[in-house]
Amino acid sequence: MLPISSRHRQRSAGAWRRLLTAASLCTAGALAIASASAAPTTPVLRANDSIGLPTLGDSARADLSPVLERRLGEEIMNDIRRDRDYLDDDPILEFLNNFGMNLVLTAPGTRGETNADFFFFAVRDPMINAFALPGGFIAVHSQLLIVAQNESELASVLSHEIGHVSQRHIARMLGQQKQDALLPLAALILAALVGKAGGGADAAMGVMMGGQGLAIQRQLNFSRDAEREADRVGFQTMRAAGYDTSGMVAFFKRLQGTTRLYGEAPAWLSSHPLTGERIADIQSRIREAPKPGHLRPDSIDFHLVRARARVLQDESQSGRDEARSTFEAQMAEQNTQHQTAGMYGMAFLALKQGDLKTAQSWLDKAKGSMRPRPGVLSAERPGSDGSAMFTGLDIEIKMAPGQPPEMLAEAMREAEQAHQKFPLSRALARQYAETMIAAGKLDQAAQFLRDQVREYREEPKLYNQLAKTYAAQGKIALQHMALAESYVLTGATPAAVDQLNMARKAKDVSFYDQAVIDARERELQQKQKDEKQEKKDRGEGFAADGSARDKLDAGPRLKIETGNGDGKSKGLGDTDFPGRKEPMRLGDPLWFQKK
Repeated sequence: MLPISSRHRQRSAGAWRRLLTAASLCTAGALAIASASAAPTTPVLRANDSIGLPTLGDSARADLSPVLERRLGEEIMNDIRRDRDYLDDDPILEFLNNFGMNLVLTAPGTRGETNADFFFFAVRDPMINAFALPGGFIAVHSQLLIVAQNESELASVLSHEIGHVSQRHIARMLGQQKQDALLPLAALILAALVGKAGGGADAAMGVMMGGQGLAIQRQLNFSRDAEREADRVGFQTMRAAGYDTSGMVAFFKRLQGTTRLYGEAPAWLSSHPLTGERIADIQSRIREAPKPGHLRPDSIDFHLVRARARVLQDESQSGRDEARSTFEAQMAEQNTQHQTAGMYGMAFLALKQGDLKTAQSWLDKAKGSMRPRPGVLSAERPGSDGSAMFTGLDIEIKMAPGQPPEMLAEAMREAEQAHQKFPLSRALARQYAETMIAAGKLDQAAQFLRDQVREYREEPKLYNQLAKTYAAQGKIALQHMALAESYVLTGATPAAVDQLNMARKAKDVSFYDQAVIDARERELQQKQKDEKQEKKDRGEGFAADGSARDKLDAGPRLKIETGNGDGKSKGLGDTDFPGRKEPMRLGDPLWFQKK
């Protein structure tokens, strides 16, 4: 990691220590960006092109199977989501995942032999960095988002981290460590033999230290090779997605400039190749590669997300003053996208400070700056017009505490229209549900959320909103059942069992509910046993510390906004009920409905 600030940050829980141990060789180095609403471009690589790197051998599979690798990543992610520096901001998460998945889906073979299911997220940190966790979880530091000047620079970082995942560098690192563990032991035996043969204590010590040094050097060599390999994969990935590969060189040079302030270790002591070496390698590849026919331009969403990240990174008064100065400087520039992002940032900053009138005024100016002007070419406004993010912030402002009741009704109308216009936006869908709950449209909200849960079964926030709706309706048993599913998705199985016990004791619980609760509780108890046995089999040092998960709910358990997820999955289990012709899937949200 490369520090850019003298500030020292305190990390909560033990999450960062565990995740950095698991991802130590996968730390920063490349950037990537994509927007689902950006105009499609013709891929630079042909459909039959591939990454062209070798498939991993049986050593990596044996030491860390794809299933175990994913579970390890999920355990670490559960800790990260509970960390105060996890940026649980819907617009940022949605942008990063749209952007990252554009990279993954454009380049053939990017998912690797494990067919990794990627998830991209952001953490609040003043260091220019990114890291990959086992199983396809990729993090971007907020400072990296802020300093990236264009989408190509961001694409180079994400592509680099995608390369770590697709080549399974963590699995390969564990396999290498397993092999190298015998070297110090062999050196110790040789040292004993040397001492016995009369070689003296100094000779014996030299043999032993030589063996340890060889093991360390082999690990350093592997890490450097992994970084070079990730650079090569990242280069091909961002090129296939239509981004300017010179963005990787530009970002490396920025890292190099930062490193000069603190000094750089010699190549033989560094686990990463020297930045200068990596720059030379990428420049050579750019010269050798065919010239691209078309490059993907920056979207306005990229600049708006950077503005949000700048406000959220440092919420102290000095941090907000610095953000305001930056936005004012942006508005003075000639670039329309920078001007718009500056206005959007001022609006978001005013909202965080509770100045709703000022926030609405700046947002209106930002939206107005994106409207076509007579006689002005729209070359700076390709792809998205930012309307999804503008609408999201508009709804946030209208739903803020202190707004008159008529603003809430207007927010609900805007949210409904936005959901119809952008049906795949998870952020807008959850905002629409929140407006219905706030407006007292509880039956409408419950039906909408049940439909959403049916489509997106791994999204804890939907279950939290559903629980909130049931609580407002006085359906206590269903409230606890919904919260149980949310806790399951965030890795808090003991807390989920507690919620089921609360549901069983609720006054409004029905026979139907009791049957579902009993079946689900048996399933979760078996899951707990399997997890404990799995950890025992693989060794405690191989997994994230499970004790943190067991202690998750030492505090309040009914927090509505906990965790984040996206995607679809199969049902969680089956059971039979009287009168049903087919088994009831516990993962199906229909079980939340009273019969």
